Amino acid sequence: MRKPEWLKVRLCDNDNFAKTKRLIEGHHLHTICSSGRCPNQTECWSRGTATFMVLGAICTRSCRFCNTETGTPLPPDDQEPERLAGVVRQMALKHVVLTSVDRDDLPDLGAGHWVKVIKALREVNPDTSIEVLIPDFQGYPELIQQIIDEKPEIVSHNIETVRRLTPEVRSAAKYDRSLSVLRLLADAEIRSKSGLMLGLGETEKELFETMDDLLNAGCSILTLGQYLQPTRKHLPVKVYIEPDKFVCYKDIALKKGFSFVESGPLVRSSYHAEKQI
Repeated sequence: MRKPEWLKVRLCDNDNFAKTKRLIEGHHLHTICSSGRCPNQTECWSRGTATFMVLGAICTRSCRFCNTETGTPLPPDDQEPERLAGVVRQMALKHVVLTSVDRDDLPDLGAGHWVKVIKALREVNPDTSIEVLIPDFQGYPELIQQIIDEKPEIVSHNIETVRRLTPEVRSAAKYDRSLSVLRLLADAEIRSKSGLMLGLGETEKELFETMDDLLNAGCSILTLGQYLQPTRKHLPVKVYIEPDKFVCYKDIALKKGFSFVESGPLVRSSYHAEKQI
């Protein structure tokens, strides 16, 4: 399908973009901006911000929507927390967003490394608020609790799509498991957030049911964006949602009870995250 005009991104290259690129590459850090082929990379890096991806760039899962490489990851980098904290300080970020690949190969699924990263960020950047976009940790409450104990300002876990499409879209994650993760966060009085990709073949009825499921799980922040096929081997786009529809969905979600909704064709989980805090 040919991309509509509203999905065409204007490329730009300024001093901030170049500085961000040098810092990330020079300190051997990873971002979901690059690994996920995010359409907002130019905009965000030009504003001097990025979404950092810890625990390497190789994922143990093979979700059919995601461009991140699948394979056997390297061991966690013990120096990564310190390097990342230093780069956040150099970038003078007031709000930092972290995510990670799934590390089903590790005994603790990567939770311990997450804790080290958050602690290092807090120590070096005490005035910076932290948002973490976490994997499901296979639903183990004790691993999710390790993240909760560090008290990030926002903890996000994406449900990605509606219940019916989950087995086709996500390789190992489960719809109800994701809801249970969000419920654990809500029970701990952590501000939680989730995101959905549209255009995979979901119906409006299914979308609204998913909104209700997220609200019932205690989720308070929602992002809605257009799914874009990274390569030919990934799931195809079934339909491109017009911008006016995203505005309509935002209004519906707010009326349903979400405290904040970011909705638009190019919206991704961490898009304008600093506004949500």
